Amino acid sequence: MSIWTVRCVCQKFCRQAHILANRRVLPSTKRIPAVINGISRPAHNSLYQMGFVDSKSYSTAKDVLKSSQCDKVCPQPLDPCKPAPKDPCEEFHKLRRESEITGGAQGGGCDGDSEDEQQKRLKLKCLLGALAALLAGGFVAWMMTRKKECEVDGDSPDDARKRAQLSGMITSPPSSEQLPKHVPYLIIGGGTAAFSAFRAIKSNDARAKVLMISNEYRKPYMRPPLSKELWYTPNANEDPIKDYRFKQWTGSERSLYFEPDEFFIEPEKLADSGNGGIAVAQGFSVKKVDAQNRIVTLNDGYQISYEECLIATGCAPKNLNMLRDAPPSVREKIMVYRTPEDFDRLRRYAMQKRSITIVGNGFIGSELACSLAHYSKENEGGKVYQVFQEKGNMSKVLPHYLSDWTTRRMEKQGVCVIPDASIKSALRDESQVKLELSNGMTLLSDIVVVCVGCTPNTNIAGTSQLEVDRTLGGFVVNAELEARRNLYVAGDASCFYDPLLGRRRVEHHDHSVVSGRLAGENMTGAKKPYEHQSMFWSDLGPEIGYEGIGLVDASLPTVGVFALSKDDAKRSDSHTDSKPADKSSEAPKQTTVVEGELQCNPSDEPNYGKGVVFYLKNDKIVGILLWNLFNRIGLARTIINQNKNYEDLNEVAKLFEIHA
Repeated sequence: MSIWTVRCVCQKFCRQAHILANRRVLPSTKRIPAVINGISRPAHNSLYQMGFVDSKSYSTAKDVLKSSQCDKVCPQPLDPCKPAPKDPCEEFHKLRRESEITGGAQGGGCDGDSEDEQQKRLKLKCLLGALAALLAGGFVAWMMTRKKECEVDGDSPDDARKRAQLSGMITSPPSSEQLPKHVPYLIIGGGTAAFSAFRAIKSNDARAKVLMISNEYRKPYMRPPLSKELWYTPNANEDPIKDYRFKQWTGSERSLYFEPDEFFIEPEKLADSGNGGIAVAQGFSVKKVDAQNRIVTLNDGYQISYEECLIATGCAPKNLNMLRDAPPSVREKIMVYRTPEDFDRLRRYAMQKRSITIVGNGFIGSELACSLAHYSKENEGGKVYQVFQEKGNMSKVLPHYLSDWTTRRMEKQGVCVIPDASIKSALRDESQVKLELSNGMTLLSDIVVVCVGCTPNTNIAGTSQLEVDRTLGGFVVNAELEARRNLYVAGDASCFYDPLLGRRRVEHHDHSVVSGRLAGENMTGAKKPYEHQSMFWSDLGPEIGYEGIGLVDASLPTVGVFALSKDDAKRSDSHTDSKPADKSSEAPKQTTVVEGELQCNPSDEPNYGKGVVFYLKNDKIVGILLWNLFNRIGLARTIINQNKNYEDLNEVAKLFEIHA
């Protein structure tokens, strides 16, 4: 309720009270009331029910306000020779007379002095009621104004603008008409690849003017900490406009954003900037790129011409069809996870000690499950479930023996892992959502977080006449990351050709950084091919961390070499693994030997503390996974680029110093 509404209600109440207090009831000129024993019967029973009154008397405000309590009439005239029929409103009249102020006056008395006194008292009551209403309205208005002042107390205009932007209320700048008509460098997207491209452009063109068009209401930021470090960093300040500072595993502190707001130029001032810079148009979307004429069209029809353009639109999180098509009451309990807004929402649930269900066993799902379990343990929060169809965590990346071991470690961290299960139905049960699983279990959860991968944002491909790979998705680009002349694509949305591994599409932070950098260099004339083997990393709590490079696919044959404890080293520190479905193979030192020992006695469980896993294709190393080994990714990249056969992989493993 706004202050204006309260004011209008008070004015209306006072007006009605004044009218009722001074209203004169005139005798009807069209209908003459029946006269019985010298007393006239009112014509409108809905307004008069005080008994028999003089037609010249006044109807008081109290009479009118009480009239709604009696809606029955007595249509038959009274016969003086017969006893009067029982008045259906007799009980009301009795209560009315008992409530009257004493002084000899009855409800329909003829004493003029008594009637005047009653009307004076009623007028006084009406005035007092109006005064009380005004005071109450003023108090409510003051409280609301004070609340607003408290909410914005200490906020500068810039802070208020940030809050509005984060809530999706305004864009920056407010209108696309304030954007420049022409820019030398135009970047579509506001993520890691986009910002990396800007840095490369600025390094090669010191006075470059770069316009970044982002459909988000934030400056460029990094996504990996959203499922990792941010959950392990105590932060009492829940203000969403802060820069989401967190501590890295090394102990150093930094922000989720690449640069502070002061680093960027306002889009309206970009054209007049002598030293160039980068401006971010927040909250705008592109619907078409005319590569031939070098013109970009926004959703509202505004057009911007460019000299060099980069598409770095990233990808969008997937959802399950059954949950996406569920009733609204269920959908409000379903969310995907990708942005700081998603982090804020999920953290509120965790702070309220709610039960949370993660769907998916990939990077985001497994990392988030571990992070939430740690957060819940530290704050005595609710239960954390993880549901997926596969047999273990990270089963598409890790060999199955390492996936099983990781799943057991996650359970020890507090995650209730439910493998080999899918969601059959989702129903709303009061304040929770009820999940029926394919294994017969039923889960009640306050929120369900779907982490089942993402799809590249290629919505503009059709209108822009750009090719999209039918198998991998993403914009098809050449070796220099060009989709068309002077039009480049980088990051998750690019489908590029790898000279060693064939055509690929990679969704990792390192690929976004390196491909964005190369695209930025080529936009300034470098014309370099993309030959980088990008890496990835993941953290499953503070105890498990791994890095990978190349084609890390669990469906490939693998050889793992680990630095086990002394007791485990007596058995074996080398495991050869092939496709999980191929159980008939008899490769030496299979992981089933270790698994058999683990099933006998839990104390015999090996501790895969450090190790290296080689992924093979045609007897060549195409991928390497470093398990709790860090700062060795350069060596792994060199081994993959050599593209040759190795007779003894134990000798190759020694290069990584896993026993150091």
